[in-house]
Amino acid sequence: MSLTEKPVETPERKAFYEKIDRKSLTPLWSVLSGLITPEPRSACVAHGWKFDEIKTYMIEAGGLITAKEAERRVLILENPGLRGQSRITTSLYAGLQLVMPGEVAPAHRHSQSALRFVLDGDGAHTAVDGERTIMHFGDFVITPPGAWHDHGNHTSEPMIWLDGLDIPMISFFDASFAEGHPKDEQPIFRKAGDSLARYGANMLPVDFQTRKKSSPIFNYPYERSREALEQLRRQAEWDPCHGLKLRYVNPVDGDFAMPTIAAFLQLLPKDVSTSAYRSTDATVFVAVEGSGQSTIDGEVFEWGPKDIFVAPSWKWITHTPSSDAVLFSFSDRSAQEKLGLWREDRGNH
Repeated sequence: MSLTEKPVETPERKAFYEKIDRKSLTPLWSVLSGLITPEPRSACVAHGWKFDEIKTYMIEAGGLITAKEAERRVLILENPGLRGQSRITTSLYAGLQLVMPGEVAPAHRHSQSALRFVLDGDGAHTAVDGERTIMHFGDFVITPPGAWHDHGNHTSEPMIWLDGLDIPMISFFDASFAEGHPKDEQPIFRKAGDSLARYGANMLPVDFQTRKKSSPIFNYPYERSREALEQLRRQAEWDPCHGLKLRYVNPVDGDFAMPTIAAFLQLLPKDVSTSAYRSTDATVFVAVEGSGQSTIDGEVFEWGPKDIFVAPSWKWITHTPSSDAVLFSFSDRSAQEKLGLWREDRGNH
């Protein structure tokens, strides 16, 4: 008997298994090798999506159904190994959302944490718990669990962003709740920029206290994040596996900005291949600037601006940019670290 091999199934054992099966019983020794594996094992596979192709479908969808009728007009990025499950990785959901000019995606709230990463268009807004923020390309916007949120587009151009949610994780725990707001747009009682002013300047209100696990900042402007990477470039402290990589954080405690989802922004220098790297958090990548290729478990994925690709858990990955490149990424590392599960391998491979 071992963790990788099942015991021989004799006629007597098979008859016994069939007998106890009628009582909803299963012998552990017949399934143990599939439950506790020597290394991560998942149906999730490496895959890539071209933004220009998806955008064509998004605009077509915009002529077929309104944002209000759909609640959220989104095309889900389904991992080919997890079709029919609305998952991009085992634990995470991703999709591209479209809000057309003049539309409102109605206000609602739910148990799931959500992120938005703006890919196309400029000037639409999202509102979270009474504050509205204008979204621009590359902005990282979060919706904490249980927060009222709606989206609107008062510009003349369509707006598309990437949605990332912990839907599979919340479903696993049977902890999903959702509620619609009586109005399409929630009341706005805070000035735009309020949360960034209160919490985004390395300061906190003098009597600030909270039990919430999410960051009180809900829009991390790309301009500021990109400038941080550029400042670090001058120091030239390149990580062999990541280039220059920063994580979005909660200014209250320095933890990840979201309790279940970790988000990152990294700069890769032209023509420098990263060292092979793997970790237990399956990761969704977005090419924000530049072009190049990433090799995941031996398979090469070419990418350019706004393209999306996913790397499964514990698969070797290297990046080779053909120009200076910026990648946004998100994973379930935040949850894994809290549970003491996260693991990485920087070995030479």
